Amino acid sequence: MDGIADVIGGGLRVLFCGINPGLMSATTGHHFARPGNRFWPALQLSGFTSRQLMPAEQQELLDYRLGITNVVDRPSAKAAELTRAELVAGGENLTAKVLTYQPEWLAVLGVTAYRDAFAERNAAVGKQDRAIGTTRVWVLPNPSGLNAHYTLPKLADAFAELERVS
Repeated sequence: MDGIADVIGGGLRVLFCGINPGLMSATTGHHFARPGNRFWPALQLSGFTSRQLMPAEQQELLDYRLGITNVVDRPSAKAAELTRAELVAGGENLTAKVLTYQPEWLAVLGVTAYRDAFAERNAAVGKQDRAIGTTRVWVLPNPSGLNAHYTLPKLADAFAELERVS
């Protein structure tokens, strides 16, 4: 099972970056495909999209100047299955991708993965001091249903903070 294709192009307002594809995403080829994932509802509730897109409609994100990629391409049942080495290598690959496409913002969906991928031990959710070229960096909570710390309304509020500044 390989990773899934990025939804990416030039002129993006925000490039969202998941940790890695889940098994359902790898099977369908669609980002955030598991029904319990709150990425798609949070995008709509925060104002990034005018309606809730379905995972199979992911290419429509480009119409909103949004894209999706992952830190690590290898699918797994849980992000906790990834090694720190995979996350560090993924951070290097992500940096190269961001330098190529130059989105206005990179939004990494998961603070722990961001800390490991970019050796930012004290990073917190929100705007980061780091920039990659001209791209500013923001960390959002992981939208997985396994992230019980964030209800959908709290998740949508976190997304809305980025939507307001982007």
